Amino acid sequence: MENIDAIAALQDPVRRRLYEYVAAQGREVGRNEAAEAAGVARTLAAHHLDRLVEVGLLESGSRRLTGRSGPGAGRPAKVYTRAPGERAVSLPARDYRTAAELLAEAAEQAGLDAGLRAAARSRGEALRGSAAPCGGLAEVMEVLAARGYEPHLEDAEGADGAEGADEPSGAAGRVVRMRNCPFHAVAERFPPLVCGMNLALLEGLLGADGPVRARMDARPGECCVVVEESKNNHY
Repeated sequence: MENIDAIAALQDPVRRRLYEYVAAQGREVGRNEAAEAAGVARTLAAHHLDRLVEVGLLESGSRRLTGRSGPGAGRPAKVYTRAPGERAVSLPARDYRTAAELLAEAAEQAGLDAGLRAAARSRGEALRGSAAPCGGLAEVMEVLAARGYEPHLEDAEGADGAEGADEPSGAAGRVVRMRNCPFHAVAERFPPLVCGMNLALLEGLLGADGPVRARMDARPGECCVVVEESKNNHY
């Protein structure tokens, strides 16, 4: 019932906009920022944000948003981030996660890594269909967003770029990272197997012979795969 209550909380359109905005930032968000993004008053945003905390979709804390400390720095403000837990509802009840974990365990014990990667690459190619390989990072962002990876563009220094914006020609060191891994629960238990499968899937989906390439670059709290422009990009 908790999962049903949590998902039902997103039925309110304002609450859903607030949740989606906070979740997309990958950092702490204050009430004023969230209210402005959702186009509502701060008091209304605070009510809905706290409701999202109550049902377990967000977590809250407090810090000084001015970046200063000591006398005159102001009182700490309430901030929000997406809660790490997963929420799903299936009627009638299904347990695909246990099946996935059992299959992953059997594949790992049998040494079927190569076969799984081959199957994942073929599935990615099938999902891409007759479309050409992704032509650049902007297109990569669209493809990954449609599959729930929550991509964001990052420069060589680790700063976020404008999500969905066309990247400048010849931009060096820019990579697409992903705040969500659709296989997170199983990847936590079988990281080499599942991360290798994920990489192969994305190679097939994005096109391994195009101007972009996927590679492993694990970072805590994010997908283990990143996408960058190929060093041999002559397109």
